[in-house]
Amino acid sequence: MVSRKITLDKVEVAVCALLLLAVLAAFGQTVQHEFLDLDDDAYVYGNRHVSHGLTASGVVWAFSQGEQASWIPLTWLSLMLDCQFYDLHAGGHHLTNVLLHALTAMLLFLMLRRMTGRLWPSALVAALFAVHPLRTESVAWVTERKDVLSGLFFMLTLWAYLEYVRHRFSWARYALLIVLFALGLMAKPMLVTVPFVLLVLDYWPLGRMVARLRSFGPLIIEKLPLLVLVAGDCLVMMLVQHHTLVFSERLPLWWRLGNAALNYVTYLGQFFWPAGLVVVYPRWDLALPWWQVGAAGLVLAGVTAAAFLARRKCPYLLVGWLWYLGMLLPVIGLLQVGCTSRADRFTYLPQIGLAIALIWGAADLCRAWPYRRWASGVASALILPVLLGCAFRQTSFWCDGETLWTRTLALTSQNYMAHNGMGGALASDHRLKEGIAHFRQAIALAPHSALVHTNLGNALIEAGRPDEAENEFRQVLELDPDDARAWERLGVLLAQRGRIDEAIACFRRSLEINPNNADACYDLGKALFSRGRQAEARKLFERANELVPDYVVVHNELGMVMADHGQFNAAIKHFERALDGDPRCRSARLNLGQALATCGRFPEAIAQYRTALRFDPHDPEVLDQLAQLLARERGHTATTPQKIPGPGGKGIGFQPERQSTAH
Repeated sequence: MVSRKITLDKVEVAVCALLLLAVLAAFGQTVQHEFLDLDDDAYVYGNRHVSHGLTASGVVWAFSQGEQASWIPLTWLSLMLDCQFYDLHAGGHHLTNVLLHALTAMLLFLMLRRMTGRLWPSALVAALFAVHPLRTESVAWVTERKDVLSGLFFMLTLWAYLEYVRHRFSWARYALLIVLFALGLMAKPMLVTVPFVLLVLDYWPLGRMVARLRSFGPLIIEKLPLLVLVAGDCLVMMLVQHHTLVFSERLPLWWRLGNAALNYVTYLGQFFWPAGLVVVYPRWDLALPWWQVGAAGLVLAGVTAAAFLARRKCPYLLVGWLWYLGMLLPVIGLLQVGCTSRADRFTYLPQIGLAIALIWGAADLCRAWPYRRWASGVASALILPVLLGCAFRQTSFWCDGETLWTRTLALTSQNYMAHNGMGGALASDHRLKEGIAHFRQAIALAPHSALVHTNLGNALIEAGRPDEAENEFRQVLELDPDDARAWERLGVLLAQRGRIDEAIACFRRSLEINPNNADACYDLGKALFSRGRQAEARKLFERANELVPDYVVVHNELGMVMADHGQFNAAIKHFERALDGDPRCRSARLNLGQALATCGRFPEAIAQYRTALRFDPHDPEVLDQLAQLLARERGHTATTPQKIPGPGGKGIGFQPERQSTAH
């Protein structure tokens, strides 16, 4: 059994320092990268719950919602904490990913060192994990915080298990193991295979299975609480992913088995030759190349048989191979979720098993060779810098959306997701004509993709082509009549075109499908308010405020409702809440000035208009109102609230937000 000391010796400190430097060299450039439209909007800068930082309402939301078809509350809290410190500066979020990955690599080294007592094999496995180009997607993409965070808790879980095994039974150590595993599941559900990994480690290097071969049962029993956590997490994931599962009538079992075999061998090949890496790989056609499937099956069967036969002399081969096969199982494609067939990020933890088998195997092969240390050092000095350089280059393609999708389109063909991504990147850069062209290419490749039709509809709205946009959203609803977001977007489009009654019907349908959609509550309330149905609108605004307490435009609308009922003090509080969330919100600023002036609080109203001028010094309406307020303040003697005269001597009303910031 290995040493029980916990302190680090000088060599371990040096290796950890080198791992940190290697990770910074490979991925440190990301601190200068941008957010990507590829889900970073849904996870960070476009997510109101996250972008406001760590709040009580945000914590409740993180644990109660299954956003993005995942229940990952710890990841949400981590992103909120980043927003608390870095706001929406992308570099800070990227830095957190890099540091988490570096810490995971260091813990991997220390954990293997303590489990096996081997220094350099442990260091090389950690280095291979740290700088392999396949790690790029997990580290360079802010959305994949769940990968690096779950990786950290995976290593902590293994460490806690090692401490539990090396000492007498302790409820405290066992509880720590369970807590760390639960936290890992709350970062990313892919850790459901951890109990299996622990059982494999019992065989080697812990040696518990050999010593207790006749009492194999206790090894299973001690992991039952972990399996209960796994079952609970799987149940939650089935509930939140039921809309994104691709069932067998579309992708039959025989296809998924063949796809899984091809993916296993493809990931194996990329481990040794990481070329042609892209963010989205096209899915195999239903007509799979069966000769390739057969070859992949033979490779998998052959490697498995060889590892099993060598288990006594080289147990690490079987352990590493089973680690790889087992940890990939949830994402190998047997259960299809969404449109992703395979992805580099799926290999983040599974390929550690391959690294263990490779490095320990190489070390044993060289053991009888007198120049083994010299040869191992030279090989490491050649291979690791090459991998680091490849990782650096691969990371450079993640600097912005256009660069990332240009690279993907250059290396793949018939890739509708790449065209969809490029369309989004160009549309975000206000290059709508080019973006729309890519969306149409994506639809030509995948005419039944509701996602692409939705994105094309949004781009057409921005391009001022509402008729075409309406057709796209109606096409989405033909493909998926229960798409709550599509009903809402169609309603927004109709409301903007003055078709309020049709818009109201769309918003109501959206809320029937998803009653917790704060945007639909706001949009329906706004439409009803325009029809003079203030009481109904107020209830909807209050519901939206319950769902999202920091919803800027909702506070603005609630303030208008209160002001319409003469409740100016309550209105002022709502306008102030709106400005707390967005100090640049022009309508809330003007409405606050209006309400303060109506209550006779002229100095405070003047201060609000002057603040508005700091954002736009030439705003004619603000300049006019400020001038009239200053003139009125000089000659005002009444103490009762008065309406502020607008341009031409007419009173002005309170102003709604011109366009919902929710979209």
